[in-house]
Amino acid sequence: MNDMRSVGIPSPRVEGEQKVAGTAIYAVDVALPDMLWAKVLRSPLAHGRIKRIDTAKAAALPGVKAVLTGADLAGIKIGKKIVDMPILADNVVRYAGEKVAAVAALSEAIAEAALDLIDVEYEELPVLTDVLEAMQATAPLLHPDVAGYKGLLHKIESPSNVFVHLTWKKGIVEEGFRQSDVIVENTFTVPAVHQAYIEPHSSLVRINSDGSADVWSSNKSPFGIRDVVGAALQVAPASLIIHPCYVGGDFGGKGDGNDVALCYALARQAGRPVKLTVDYSEELSAGNPRHGAVIKIKTGVKKNGIMIAEHIEFVFDSGAYGSYRPQGYLVGAHDAPGPYRVPNCLVEEKYVYTNKMPAGYMRAPGHLQAFFASESQADLIAQRLAMDPSEFRRMNFMHDGDTSPLGHVIPHVKAAETLSRALDASGFKKPKGKNVGRGCAIGDWVSKGGESYAIIKIDEHGNVTLSSAVTDTGPGVFTMMRQIVGEELKVPLDAIAVEMLDSDKVVKDTGVRGSSSTRVHGGSALDAAVNARTEILRIAASLMNAMPNELMLFDGGVTHGRAERRMTYGEIARAHGQPIVVEGHYANMSDGPEASLVAQVAEVEVDRETGAVSVRKLTTAHNTGTILNPLTHQGQIDGAVVMGFGYGLVEQIGYDESGKVLASNMGEYKIPCIKDVPALQTTILQSDFGSGPYNSMSIGETALIPTAAAIANAVEDAVGVRIKSLPITAEKVL
Repeated sequence: MNDMRSVGIPSPRVEGEQKVAGTAIYAVDVALPDMLWAKVLRSPLAHGRIKRIDTAKAAALPGVKAVLTGADLAGIKIGKKIVDMPILADNVVRYAGEKVAAVAALSEAIAEAALDLIDVEYEELPVLTDVLEAMQATAPLLHPDVAGYKGLLHKIESPSNVFVHLTWKKGIVEEGFRQSDVIVENTFTVPAVHQAYIEPHSSLVRINSDGSADVWSSNKSPFGIRDVVGAALQVAPASLIIHPCYVGGDFGGKGDGNDVALCYALARQAGRPVKLTVDYSEELSAGNPRHGAVIKIKTGVKKNGIMIAEHIEFVFDSGAYGSYRPQGYLVGAHDAPGPYRVPNCLVEEKYVYTNKMPAGYMRAPGHLQAFFASESQADLIAQRLAMDPSEFRRMNFMHDGDTSPLGHVIPHVKAAETLSRALDASGFKKPKGKNVGRGCAIGDWVSKGGESYAIIKIDEHGNVTLSSAVTDTGPGVFTMMRQIVGEELKVPLDAIAVEMLDSDKVVKDTGVRGSSSTRVHGGSALDAAVNARTEILRIAASLMNAMPNELMLFDGGVTHGRAERRMTYGEIARAHGQPIVVEGHYANMSDGPEASLVAQVAEVEVDRETGAVSVRKLTTAHNTGTILNPLTHQGQIDGAVVMGFGYGLVEQIGYDESGKVLASNMGEYKIPCIKDVPALQTTILQSDFGSGPYNSMSIGETALIPTAAAIANAVEDAVGVRIKSLPITAEKVL
C-alpha cells in the first residue's frame, strides 16, 4: 500500500462543490413544461372499509386535471418482493395515512384544495396495534387473501396475520438445552424508528408519445424502480428511463417505487407530466420505518460459561403491508447469534400484519433489533454465572475458519482482537466514579454482493470520464470509484470527471445497499480501470513499436523507459483516431466471505434522582480491510455511531390506541442533535482480507449495530437497572 497515490488518502468528495454551491440536482429540483402537481388524500383511520368516495367536486375544480381512487386501480398491487400493497386503497384502509385518492392539478395549492372536496365515508373496523395480539388466532384477519399474494416466501396453508415464518438452524437445539447446566431466558422489545433523512420523497413522471416514460425520483435503486413499477402497471420495465438525481439521505428508506407508480397512473390519465413531493408529516405517518419487534432469547451454557444452545425468536411488526422488504424479510435478523461458537442454534423470524404504517429497510436492517437483544443477553448470562462480561464473550468467540451458529464457515473473523482493542482504548476496567458504568457489545457484518457496470472514456484531449448508473445517496460512492480509477490510470483525481448515467445506458445496477458500494461499484470501477489500462498499453505499444510489458503508466501518459519515449493519453487517443472507451462489470451476489467486526464500549452516568442517562463516551473498534479514503471511512463510522446512539436512547415512533402516529413532525419526533453527541473515539485494526478492491471491507453499517446494547449494559453497570426495551428513557430507568 505504500506506493498508492490515490487510494488511502483523505480525498474530498467529488460532488462536494456542487452541493455546497446549490447546483446539485435533487428530484425536488426537477421541473418540466406543463407539469402538474400531485397531492394525496390519506386515511384518518387505521382500519376501515371504504363505503363511498365522491370525487365529483374535486374533479370539477378549475385547474384539476386528474383524480384517481382505488377503484381506478382496482386489483393493482405493488411490492419489492411480497406484492401486497395497493397503489391506492382498494376498498379497505389498513393504516392511518394510507393513500385513498390522488389529485393532479396546475399547482400544489389547487391540488390541496381539491383534496378538501373529496368526500369519503368509512366503516370503522377493529384496530390491531399490538403485534403479539395480532398473532392470536382470534385476531381480526387484516389480509384475508394473503395466501394468493405474489412473492410469498412460502406457501400459506391457513391465512393469518403471521404471513412470513422462517427458521435458520444448526444442530439440535432441544438436545443442546438438555446438555446445558444453566438456561437464561429473556424478552426484549424495540420500537419502530424513522430513517430521518433530510430530503422527503419526491417523484416526477413524464409519459412520452412512443410509450416510454422519463422518471426522476429520490430513490437509490433505479433498476428496482423499473422492475416494481413495471410489474405493477404492466408496462415494460425497460420503457421506464430513470434519470439520475442526488439523494438527500437514504439509510434504507429510499428504495420503493410506490410514488412513481402513482405519478405514472396520474400522468397517463392527465396526458401531462406529474410530480409528487410529500411533506414530512406524511413521511412520519406513512413512511417505511425500521421494524419494531419483540425478541425472545433462550440460551443454554455450561457452568464454565461455554455456550451450548440458543433459541432466538423474532416477532417483527410488519405494519399494514410487507411490500417494502426487498427480500421479504430482514437480512440481518438471522445473524442474531453473533460471532460466537454455538453448536446448537435455532433462529425463528415471524412477520406479522398490524394496523400501523408499513415497515421497511433501515441501515443494518434486522441487525440492530437482533444485537440489542443478543448482546444484552450476553451480559445477563455473564451476570448469572458471576463472570466478567468481556471474558464470557472471549471464551465463546469464533476464530478464523470456524463455523458460524447457522453453519457457515467464516474464514476471517477477528472478534477477540477487535474486542480487546475496544476494551484497551476505552479503559474498560479502570476505576469508575459513582453512578458511572461501562458496557461492551459486539457486532458482525458479512459483506453483501451485487451487480454494477462502469464505463471509462479517454478523449482526444486526454480527459478521463468515469460513468455509472449508481445513485449516490450521500456516502460518496463516486469519490471512491474515482480514487480507484486514478490509482490504476495514474492520473490525479481532479483530472477525472464523473457522470451519472440514465438507467437505459447500462444493463443492470443493483444500487446502493447493504454497505456494498465499495465492493460492488468499486469492483466495476476497478474492472473498467484495469480494462482501460490494458487498452491504453495495447494502443501505445502499437504506436511505439514496443511490447505492452515494456511500457508503464505515469502521470497521465505512457512511458517507454528504454526508448525514452512518452505519449500522453490525449496523444494516444488522437493517434488511435477515436476516444478510448471501455466497460467494467462486477457481478457477485454472494455474501462475504469475510466478517467485518465492530466492538463498542459505552461509558454512561446515570442520575439516580431522575433516571436520566448521560452517555459520556462511546469507543468504537473496527476490524476492517484497506481503507480507501480515511475521511469518508471515519465519516461513516461517526454517523453510524450517532444513529445507534439515537436508537438506544431517543428515537421511537409512538402510536395512540386508534393507531395514529403521535409525533408527525420533526419538532416532536426526536433524533440526536449535536449537543447530545458524546465524545467519540475510534480505533482501527486493519487486515489484508476483504472482498472489496485492494482488500477493502464494508464499513457503512457496522458501527451502529452494537451501540444500543452497549448503552444498556453500561446503565446496568452504573446503577443495577436492566432495561430490556428501547429507547432507554429516564422514566424506564427511574
